[in-house]
Amino acid sequence: MESSDEEEGRTFVQVVSEKYNPENFPYCRGNGMGVVVVSPPQGSPIKDRLNLPSVLVLDGCGISKAGDKAEVATFCAHVVELDLSHNQLQDWREICTIVSNIPNLDFLNLSMNPLSGIELEPGLAEVFSRVRRLVLINTRVTWDTVHTLTRQTPELEELFLCLNDYDQVAESPVPCPSLRLLQITDNQLQEWSEVRKFGPMYPCLDTLVLSNNRLSSVEEDTPQDTLQRLFPNLRSINLNNSGLNRWEDIERLNFFPKLEEARLMGIPLLQPYTNKERRSLTVAQLPSVTVLNGSVVTEGEREDAERFFIRHYLDCSEETLPQRYHVLVSKYGQLAPLAEVDLRPPCTATLEVRWGERTEALSLRLEQTVGELKKELRALVGLPANGMRLYYIARELGSALGPEEMKYSSRALHSYMIQDGDEILVVPKTKSRTISSTSSDS
Repeated sequence: MESSDEEEGRTFVQVVSEKYNPENFPYCRGNGMGVVVVSPPQGSPIKDRLNLPSVLVLDGCGISKAGDKAEVATFCAHVVELDLSHNQLQDWREICTIVSNIPNLDFLNLSMNPLSGIELEPGLAEVFSRVRRLVLINTRVTWDTVHTLTRQTPELEELFLCLNDYDQVAESPVPCPSLRLLQITDNQLQEWSEVRKFGPMYPCLDTLVLSNNRLSSVEEDTPQDTLQRLFPNLRSINLNNSGLNRWEDIERLNFFPKLEEARLMGIPLLQPYTNKERRSLTVAQLPSVTVLNGSVVTEGEREDAERFFIRHYLDCSEETLPQRYHVLVSKYGQLAPLAEVDLRPPCTATLEVRWGERTEALSLRLEQTVGELKKELRALVGLPANGMRLYYIARELGSALGPEEMKYSSRALHSYMIQDGDEILVVPKTKSRTISSTSSDS
């Protein structure tokens, strides 16, 4: 009894033939959409034509084998980027058959294929020589296989090794000087002794993405000399959600000689601070970093942060002061604490409420509105809320400006800048709206 396609898996050629069959993918020529029309090989199941884009996405198609290599070569003559993620490839020979027949391949994504424990023979790896970007996320590939690949890809610039459950880094005796970006997020790296191995392996590394590893420190016996030597070209580092919990670890980032960008979100060290405090303290600690957590650090922000840093440590003992404090004091001098100014409006005020011949001192909530005050005064003055007018008289300015009618029911009392001792005059609506000490009709 024959096995089904699902049991045997599907071939690369079969999936390409089905997905880009003219019956499923309209015939196009010269339409500017990046679709290439090629002639099939003799005896090909595609009798007339096949449409293939230069970026070929075949993710989640159940591919486990290459199929006829001549057809791979014919179909993929113009392919530059190939996404084979979420398939069933578990034989490097099948992968190499596909890669070897795509002459212009620049980008290869093998993520989520079951490659755990399956070694790549060095003799087969030569077919990857043209690849510049390689994605091996959640493949569980061994470090031996990674090193076999990097030895055979002299132009490799970007390598993605996320979600591979690495808790250690196996060193390679042969460096990969072309690599510029290494993304190794969501692994189990905890010790800096493992991370430092990337320096000799990838001496021209520009960007190192280590987020979501529980890295506990940036520890070196002589950090300045060592980090300069190990990572001479590192421009960007991502330590988001790491386990860093000491300011000394942040200070050591300054020893990367070309570091310009850092990401340090979600680390235990910064949890006790507010967002503004976190950014200010970190900016002040990293004078060469021009982009922090994705945001550009302006010169004005840097100066404010450095001044904040000095004031933050004003009450600390001399032995606990960080070295950066002394550097910044030599730059700005000793700064006095900022005066605390509360710009919030007062919550209450005691006013004289006057109606008719009577006056009573009341403590009023200033966040309430004029309409709410009228309701509060109903029982006191014996008038309905819609039957009274209120006039505000400032104690200091009343004689100069006269009463101000409180016309708008939705306006908050604090917007009148009310102070203790001011007055509110209540007048029935039936009376004249003019408030004066003398009659205007005389």
